[in-house]
Amino acid sequence: MIIFEKQKVKLSILEEEIQKEGLWDNPLEAQRLLSEVSRIRDFVEKGEKVAGIINSLKEFLELIGEDNSLENELRLELDEAKKLLDTLELETLFRDEYDNYNAVVTIHAGAGGTDAQDWAEMLLRMYTRWAEKNKFNIELVDISYGEEAGIKSATFLLKGDFAYGLIKSERGVHRLVRISPFDAAHRRHTSFALVEVIPDIGNEIEIEIRPEDLKIDTFRASGPGGQYVNKTESAVRIVHIPTGIVVECQSERSQLQNRETAMRILKAKLFALEKEKREKEIQNLRGERKDIAWGNQIRSYVLHPYTLVKDHRTGVEVGNVQGVLDGDIDVFIYSYLKNMAVIESK
Repeated sequence: MIIFEKQKVKLSILEEEIQKEGLWDNPLEAQRLLSEVSRIRDFVEKGEKVAGIINSLKEFLELIGEDNSLENELRLELDEAKKLLDTLELETLFRDEYDNYNAVVTIHAGAGGTDAQDWAEMLLRMYTRWAEKNKFNIELVDISYGEEAGIKSATFLLKGDFAYGLIKSERGVHRLVRISPFDAAHRRHTSFALVEVIPDIGNEIEIEIRPEDLKIDTFRASGPGGQYVNKTESAVRIVHIPTGIVVECQSERSQLQNRETAMRILKAKLFALEKEKREKEIQNLRGERKDIAWGNQIRSYVLHPYTLVKDHRTGVEVGNVQGVLDGDIDVFIYSYLKNMAVIESK
């Protein structure tokens, strides 16, 4: 395994770096370095375990002809090796330096009124179910409910190993085609929702934000239909005046906690904005241009006149739409990551 050997060499180099004097002169860089060492060490240990299992399998194969009772033990070893290899294969697809970070995910309802707002809420449920199945933690930071049904927008933190590396494949426009439950004439409607995903950089990267560039308001957190869920102005809205970025947080009862979370997300959004600018500059230098317009959906979910979910980037199709809406989206995520790995290797 060439990648495995490269990671062993990289681990050796990084372990030498963390032994150098002055490591903690820059705490943020030191923390990033230690985190990377931990991640690569885990990868190498898994690889070594697979190598050990393979050697054991060779021994089993030599002995199995003499003792059939070893057959069940052989199957167990094979199952463990397969699980580890699947995990290692997935980890080789994570090439972004922020893939192992938590993620900030925001869902926006598109044009289409109540249907679009209902669709946005369906997507929120889909990602919540997916997170539960994969043992990720979800922290709902902010939600704005529709007047009749659904949500106008929602922001949540996805926490767990390679959270950003996985969920980043979901960013883009998602399209739903169905018979509208809100149309008395039972006509077919097409709805859109936009999913934004950025790495949760937390306090690991220094981003200067001038106090005079911020407009901070407090308000009462509200529930569906505008009902207030508490009687104090604990919710916080922060506007970054130079960029126009708006962040709201109403998940905590404490105004101070909501303000800290909102600032953390603002830093992540400013970081992502700067990263996007740099990437566009590189694309322009290369003569590349990618249209990221609202109408260019990454995936379509069709409930009528037939049932099908199709990812337009990879061509992957799934007929069990309900299963997908219940959180079975791994096939789309893994196919996207594998497809990007192939593109980047060219």
